[in-house]
Amino acid sequence: MFAPAPPLSTPPDDVAAATAASAAANSARLESLLRAQVWRASSLGSSHSACVSSGFAALDGELPGGGWPTQSLSEILCDSVATLEWRLLAPALRLLLSIDAARRPSSTAKPAARRPSKPAALRAERPLLLINPPLTPHLPGLQRTGLPAHRLIWIAPETPAQQLWTLEQAIKANASAAILAWLPRATPAQIRRLQSCAQVMDAPIFLFRPLAMQAQSSAAPLRLCVSTGPGWTLQVQILKRRGPVHEGLLSLPSLPPDLAQMLTPRMLSLAQPQVQMPSAVEARHALARPATQSAAIHR
Repeated sequence: MFAPAPPLSTPPDDVAAATAASAAANSARLESLLRAQVWRASSLGSSHSACVSSGFAALDGELPGGGWPTQSLSEILCDSVATLEWRLLAPALRLLLSIDAARRPSSTAKPAARRPSKPAALRAERPLLLINPPLTPHLPGLQRTGLPAHRLIWIAPETPAQQLWTLEQAIKANASAAILAWLPRATPAQIRRLQSCAQVMDAPIFLFRPLAMQAQSSAAPLRLCVSTGPGWTLQVQILKRRGPVHEGLLSLPSLPPDLAQMLTPRMLSLAQPQVQMPSAVEARHALARPATQSAAIHR
């Protein structure tokens, strides 16, 4: 009464190939999405925010995102007296200042508001903010490393509470190309609060603490130990990062160019001596003056 159903035919080879290619493409797309959303502890994590190159290829290769992160704290532990910090960060700070200079609006651009304000050429120049450095910043030396004096703001709060408040307000203002803060007495709870505030800032925040704080817990997503090495190198150990545990040390060349012209090969092969603690009375450079606490509050 009814005719038998025709037998199922085998799909042509081109249809089968197209189906297999589509399935492979979907599988690759799904795997790519999973890699972007799921982080495996055995692999180096990616950064959810923009990163700034450290200027050292070896260090960038070990940092999530390939550089110093923004919107988070980078904690650096060392027992030097404001010397290793500059050698480690000078390349990245120069890059940050050059990026701001490239974004500077032209003199022919019309102002966005009618109310008179700072010149357009100066509004784009965000400063480097120094909070509570243990030594007076030596402006001639910083200028030789490519950091112009007019881009540095030095604030010297007197008490730990004032230092913490100043850093928190600077982070919330989000008006600096980078923040360098020395807080030797910060507690884990205070660092956790600073890390929460740091998520609104689109620039790196560097927190310097003594090496003795290595065993203390910290909410900073990135923690490093820095010490001197032979031949004017920096020995960097990554204590904490988003990724597998980093074993060993990174040896980073950090010899200032001016000094390289004066040292002999034998002198370069010798280990750099440890920096001595300064005396109680310190002679300040005539060009260096810290911003007063009242000025920092009303800024």
